[in-house]
Amino acid sequence: MKKFQILDKNNTYIDENVEIGENTVIYPNVFLKGNTKIGSNCVILPNTTIENSEIGDNVTIESSKIIDSIVKNDVTIGPFAHIRGKSVVGNHTRIGNFVEFKNVKFGDYSKCAHLTYLGDADVGEYVNVGCGVVTVNYDGINKFRTVIGNHCFIGSNVNIVAPVTIGDKALLAAGSTITSDVFEGEMAIARAKQVNKVQYGNKLYEKKRGGKHE
Repeated sequence: MKKFQILDKNNTYIDENVEIGENTVIYPNVFLKGNTKIGSNCVILPNTTIENSEIGDNVTIESSKIIDSIVKNDVTIGPFAHIRGKSVVGNHTRIGNFVEFKNVKFGDYSKCAHLTYLGDADVGEYVNVGCGVVTVNYDGINKFRTVIGNHCFIGSNVNIVAPVTIGDKALLAAGSTITSDVFEGEMAIARAKQVNKVQYGNKLYEKKRGGKHE
């Protein structure tokens, strides 16, 4: 293979200061802007924008935007991810669809698969971030930081209201809103107890129908 390959030069935008490593493939409709560096053996798939960022080796990026950030080696990003604000994505990580990072340090071997916002956060190594997780970093005046240790499991639809520190090997139960520190090895559950109202669904259904029979 050539030093690097641009599949469609007529539909690819690359600034003159951009550096691209060996055996990297650039697909059509890609925008590489500013002081961007792309490593070796990368695949930059269509509809991706990378600006003033550094991409390591063996990285695949699909239909995503990376601004003012660093992505290290052996990483998969996208589709439709947005990495910005001086974020650093560690080695051997997975950033999935509709994930946004802003000013995040994301540790090696961690995963954030889909539908998540992490802002102003330090995430350790071997962390699993579930679907719908949000770091609540802004109170309308100030922004606060979230710190998550190594080997943590962050369940789906967890809100972490910063400033909060989550210790190593902690587990946050799905659907929780975390407002206080969680210490090493603890499991935090912060959600209201489920209450089932007997026959309430049937009564509401009948009210909507106005007593009419189907």
